[in-house]
Amino acid sequence: MPRLFGTDGVRGLANRDITAELAVDLAVAAAHVLAQRGEFSGHRPRAIVGRDTRVSGQFLSAAVSSGLASAGIDVLDVGVLPTPGIAHVTAAMDADIGVVISASHNPMPDNGIKFFARGGHKLDDAVEETIEAQIGESWQRPLGADVGTISDASAMGERYVNHLVGAVATFAGEAHPLTGVTLVVDAAHGAASVVGAAALTAAGATVHLINASPDGYNINDGVGSTHLGPLQAAVVEHSADMGVAFDGDADRCLAVDHEGEVVNGDAIMGLLALAMNSKGSLYHSTLVATVMSNLGLHRAMRDAGIDIVESAVGDRYVLEAMREGGFTLGGEQSGHIIVSDYSTTGDGVLTALLLGAQVKAAGSLRDQCATIHVLPQVLINVPGADRSKVNTDRILQDAVAAARKELGDNGRVLLRSSGTEPLVRVMVEASTKEDAERHAEALAAVVADRLCS
Repeated sequence: MPRLFGTDGVRGLANRDITAELAVDLAVAAAHVLAQRGEFSGHRPRAIVGRDTRVSGQFLSAAVSSGLASAGIDVLDVGVLPTPGIAHVTAAMDADIGVVISASHNPMPDNGIKFFARGGHKLDDAVEETIEAQIGESWQRPLGADVGTISDASAMGERYVNHLVGAVATFAGEAHPLTGVTLVVDAAHGAASVVGAAALTAAGATVHLINASPDGYNINDGVGSTHLGPLQAAVVEHSADMGVAFDGDADRCLAVDHEGEVVNGDAIMGLLALAMNSKGSLYHSTLVATVMSNLGLHRAMRDAGIDIVESAVGDRYVLEAMREGGFTLGGEQSGHIIVSDYSTTGDGVLTALLLGAQVKAAGSLRDQCATIHVLPQVLINVPGADRSKVNTDRILQDAVAAARKELGDNGRVLLRSSGTEPLVRVMVEASTKEDAERHAEALAAVVADRLCS
């Protein structure tokens, strides 16, 4: 039986894979496992539950809250709030557990359930495995006054906004560090539809808000960080200094400069690393990035005297590497940016605030990103591949070695097995797009020939 938990909680098609029954069972199992591990404090256990704007989030958050309350945990329901906001409130309220109902950047029919431990940190793999194993086990049900309560805590959104505004003020050293900066914000009809613009405006920015009318069905639908066209057009239309786009749960952020050119997560990480290093807040002058980050980022950081620690793909693995080394900045090309001085997880709205502050302090986003020359990168997914043979098939490995030899120091080749699907990802970077495409297509053909039945 496949593992229920993936790299970002439990995710699937709402009401088929992610059902109300599963939500109740997961909540009960999580409560029991965390109690057994001694994670609950001496007082009556307390949980924070929140969601993004999907219509299915309504019944799933109700089911999770019911499961937690039936296990004797008091629930504070914060309603619609970004994932990093729920993590922050979990830590700020000293709650014993946080639960997010969201499928992030996935389309509306999907949904998911992920947990935070005390302090707003994601659960380790081993804890998730124990929770999964406990589903359906018999348990001692609390009775009478020992049953948990469920309370409306939607006002916590304001607390999160205040935290964000305070964070960027600390980063920039002034109370309203975005004064004079004009931004377009694409909220993806998601969880940041209210708090995103509120935080940026409170920090002094002039905000043009688009795609912030969630109806339960339009989240991520042709908008947000996975569809940047509307943002690019709006930035040019409004003659804005920059634009930012969030995904459905606002744990990631991508940007465009004043000419509408895309600024991806690698460029954002590089820009923030340079800024933090100059302020002395980049611990050990080190950035944590995944193996998918562009060679251009590595070169720019090397030239600036900044080291890069590589992690596996997935923001949880970036976080693990950051926590192990005490590092203060990490992220992914997709726009998950983690600044540990202010957040325990990727935070799209925080990223937007820090970028805006940098534009105010150091000039246009385009000029600042000029030092980070991103090499053309081509990614091809080969479906139906036997992932177990990626590193053992001799002919495939010989083809990879030949491509790497030809590219030399001017490119990079990476073959990576998907953690959730039967496919192999072929990624090639080169000095020109033509070279990257040529090598990627050739290697994808070898993968298909050798690993696909």
